[in-house]
Amino acid sequence: MSKRRNQRPSAPKREKVRDIFVARPFEGLADEPEWIALRELVPAASAPLTLRPEIIEEYGDRPVTLSTVLPMAWPAMTRQDGRVFIGLQRHVQSGDVSRDLAVAILSALRTDPGDTVSVPALPGEGPRLQDVLVDGPLEITMHDGFEYWLDAEQAEDPTVKASLERANASIYPTVRLAAGRAAYWCRVAPDKGHVRWVLPDTEDRALDTLARLSAAQELLLGEQTKFAGMFRAHGLLVPVWDIPGEAEAADWEAPLADFAKRYADTLAETGSLDADARRAKQGLIGRQLTLR
Repeated sequence: MSKRRNQRPSAPKREKVRDIFVARPFEGLADEPEWIALRELVPAASAPLTLRPEIIEEYGDRPVTLSTVLPMAWPAMTRQDGRVFIGLQRHVQSGDVSRDLAVAILSALRTDPGDTVSVPALPGEGPRLQDVLVDGPLEITMHDGFEYWLDAEQAEDPTVKASLERANASIYPTVRLAAGRAAYWCRVAPDKGHVRWVLPDTEDRALDTLARLSAAQELLLGEQTKFAGMFRAHGLLVPVWDIPGEAEAADWEAPLADFAKRYADTLAETGSLDADARRAKQGLIGRQLTLR
């Protein structure tokens, strides 16, 4: 017998899925800053999503709800009543968050109500959020707990109740502020809070504006506040202020509104930064943390 005839046929090679990094995955969505805030800043919130007509025609018309997080950080789940939930904050993700969320939606729509949703870790090329949703402002509901996850029957299960109590214990008080789109107050300790605002402008414009404000000593929200630094989150900047924890969220509406006006006025300035602003910019860059 020849050596060639004795060789076993080789198994077909699996096609390698290419991961592509998208630095600004929510670009083009009407509420891009809010998508980022719910993804990175807010512990418990939800918003209904509207599917495009062609998606409804192919998969059926089922209610889809965006959730900051789901049980066990699942990417998606379906309830017995047919509702679909999509989780923004999840453990496994590719380089394109928008693609991940679109795949989670479509995978859940293929799944029977109440069954576990299987979502690929690396989905490869295909539809993104911008392709499957009717775009528009998010109608966000803030929650003090995660009871909105559950069917009525699930809420009575002792094991589920215990798990829910543990999840609820991880939530720190968070309030959406009216003074700035995608701005949130939170209390992380009895004596310490934060105001965090996802700026809608490109990183370069936002950074230059903050540098000018810093050089002019106009970066703070008032006395006893501190500019803690910035997050770089999905292509946008998120300035963070340390504030006293005793005051409530409503007490920071006016200070943030005043800052928002200073920011808007300074954003309109053109031309190169002066020496003070350039120094301030370098200081701000050193206080950035990238979130992905």
